[in-house]
Amino acid sequence: MNNNHKKLIQSLVVSLLIIILAFSRLIPHIPNFSPLGAICLFGAANFHRKWQAFFIPIFATWISDLYLNNYIYNQGQEDFIWFYQGFYWQYMSYVIIALLGLILFKSKINASKILGGAIGASLLFFFISNFGVWTIGGMYPKSFFGLINCYIAGLPFIKGTLIGNLFYTPIMFYSYFMLQDKFPILNLNKKEYLLKENGLLKKI
Repeated sequence: MNNNHKKLIQSLVVSLLIIILAFSRLIPHIPNFSPLGAICLFGAANFHRKWQAFFIPIFATWISDLYLNNYIYNQGQEDFIWFYQGFYWQYMSYVIIALLGLILFKSKINASKILGGAIGASLLFFFISNFGVWTIGGMYPKSFFGLINCYIAGLPFIKGTLIGNLFYTPIMFYSYFMLQDKFPILNLNKKEYLLKENGLLKKI
């Protein structure tokens, strides 16, 4: 099997994990407890092509949004919802989180970077999504104090975002690390993993 075929298999496995996790949003959860930041970080760390790191997590998010918005939240409504109001602000945050992942996991992946990525993703989502609420909504005055009030009102929701990212991000990275241990064909990204508790360095 040549290297291109191995890369294709790896991309398919990474994509499948991302799609599965995106649909974990169907599980009952506290507000803003979501895997979406985690899948953006994970995709950025493990896809070979940069366009995949942006496209696949956002596509998985959109597909899960379609299902949630039309079959869970919008039952009994005739209009099919392709995009919800202000979606582009949240999707913009996912793009920037993926960019954070590309920078953070450029050379190696370790526990401290996973933790930092989860926290950074939570903060990025909080600031960008609430800025969008302030920009497109009519609840807050279009002034500096209106923006601050919008951020203050959003503070209770950052808890769910942070817990979600701290929960899902390690699960994704460690699960894939175990798959790489079991299936060497997935060991193609030539990064250093320092994920074992004893500090064992595994080069792939």
